[in-house]
Amino acid sequence: MSIRPRIALAAALVLATFGAQAQNAGVRTEKNISLELANQIAAATVAACSASGYNVSAAVVDRAGVLRALQRADNAGPHTVQASERKAFTSVSAKTPTKTMLENVQKNPGAATLIDIPGFLVLGGGLPIKAGNDVIGAVGVAGAPGGHLDEQCGQTAIDKFKADLS
Repeated sequence: MSIRPRIALAAALVLATFGAQAQNAGVRTEKNISLELANQIAAATVAACSASGYNVSAAVVDRAGVLRALQRADNAGPHTVQASERKAFTSVSAKTPTKTMLENVQKNPGAATLIDIPGFLVLGGGLPIKAGNDVIGAVGVAGAPGGHLDEQCGQTAIDKFKADLS
């Protein structure tokens, strides 16, 4: 094969490769939490808190902050439903635990306005759910006597499903 056909073939391959990539430049592939896993994490969170004597609600949202699963323990206060969902929304939006956000708000006057964002609840008890480095959702927990205890229940549930998140 002479040089011209080889150059033409190489050019055709380059154009085909970049052309295919350009056609898909506007399409994204993202990881997200499944309904099944969201339900499992919500149930495991309520169970973890119940084992410690806490009546809580646990909300799991997807990567966009949309509710996927909600469980409310018997005797959990009615306020815990909305609080758990808002903690989950806050955590997934910021991709960080709400306890960390609370600490930042308390220490940094510039971060104090985070509490003014609609839907945010900057209290401990919201944790991002990650698959590798990707945040695919969050769990929010409300009803234990302290955000740090809400967070412990959520972390126990997330840890239970670590193998499903890899």
